[in-house]
Amino acid sequence: MSTTIAAISTPLGEGGIGTVRISGTDARAIADKVFKSKSGKKIADAKGYTALFGAVYHDGQMLDEAVALVFAAPKSYTGEDVIELSTHGGVYITRALLRATFAAGATPAAAGEFTRRAYENGKMDLSEAESVMALISAQGEQEHKIALASKTGRVHREIEKIKTDLLAVTAAMAVYADYPDEDLPEADADTVKTSLIRCKSALFALLSNFDAGKIVREGIKTAIIGAPNVGKSTLMNMLAGDTRSIVTAVAGTTRDVVEETVRVGDIRLRLADTAGVHETSDEVESIGVELACKAANEAQLILAVFDGTRALSSDDRHILEIIKNKNAIAVVNKTDMPLKVALADFAPLSPVLISAKEGAGTEELKEAIFTASGAYNLKADVAVLTTERQRDCANRAYSAVCEALSTMEDGFTLDAVGICADDALSALLELSGERVTEAVTNEVFSRFCVGK
Repeated sequence: MSTTIAAISTPLGEGGIGTVRISGTDARAIADKVFKSKSGKKIADAKGYTALFGAVYHDGQMLDEAVALVFAAPKSYTGEDVIELSTHGGVYITRALLRATFAAGATPAAAGEFTRRAYENGKMDLSEAESVMALISAQGEQEHKIALASKTGRVHREIEKIKTDLLAVTAAMAVYADYPDEDLPEADADTVKTSLIRCKSALFALLSNFDAGKIVREGIKTAIIGAPNVGKSTLMNMLAGDTRSIVTAVAGTTRDVVEETVRVGDIRLRLADTAGVHETSDEVESIGVELACKAANEAQLILAVFDGTRALSSDDRHILEIIKNKNAIAVVNKTDMPLKVALADFAPLSPVLISAKEGAGTEELKEAIFTASGAYNLKADVAVLTTERQRDCANRAYSAVCEALSTMEDGFTLDAVGICADDALSALLELSGERVTEAVTNEVFSRFCVGK
């Protein structure tokens, strides 16, 4: 790469600090054109992992005092010389400083170009590069831990183990196939089978964790349903921590689907508060009921709300039928008043008792949501695939390994097994980025912000 790139690496806005990052062969020379240290020392002469204090200039005019951090190749984020110039965090200052670096010879960085250079210079594999954006966008502790584990190579190490087994299988097959006339012992079928079973198990674990990881990252689509006036909108407002749905004593106030994304503990809920499900001849209400049923059918999780101050009605029993065999939590509301509903009627569900009005039962509901989401099975230190691209590669590898095992069981020669193992290996090499097309690489980094 002959160009030296620059970009603002901190959010634009008023803040304590604003940073312009420069990376490339000419990073030191370009930085020296816009930065003057108080000591008179040049950035070109500074050692890696040192800092200089001074000021930055554009067209001969001082912009601000600044600190220059020097990271020498190859021990930098990108593997190239990297200079970070940090000033006070004003929009005008950082933009003016960026323009100054362009005038000094830098090229505007493309989206994700710093991380792309790190990947292309062997500082990280493609799965680790993808985890950078997951780390930046993390909004909860579990989400952060999963992204950090991936960034520090947890997925990479797991894939390397599988690749080692597959390479041993394909190498044994290749030797036997390439030298058929030589007096070589045939690859041991039991050893090959053991390796393939180990690969299958590891790939299955990776794929099993993907859905739970996706829920942690993106949230779970959740519908709040119930008969009219059971407290659905009050529950929506309680979870949101603000007024999102209109609450009145009049049944049927909510006639449309009100959507809001809220965080409940470490789980993000993409909530939909729906109209009361009941028999009605009102045309508008009927549309609302249809939308409620549609939301329930499309939801990954249902919060079915019931009024605890009365026995189950026919509408309530209809709702129990709707959520039957679905991922649902029965929420018994209005426990701030005498309880009259029979909890046994909810079997086999274990209802969560709350008062949405008073905020009682919040912790119990959070725990139930966490369990229902499936995220409780996800340990933060396990390897979790973070993108659909990674899942697709792992799924193709898993299918190829399963086919290899099936081929062995059907009595085919080990040559056929080797072809399947090679397909699995190719898919994993694509996952890590060791064998990937330019189009795929471009697509991965197009999702990055410019300064990263």
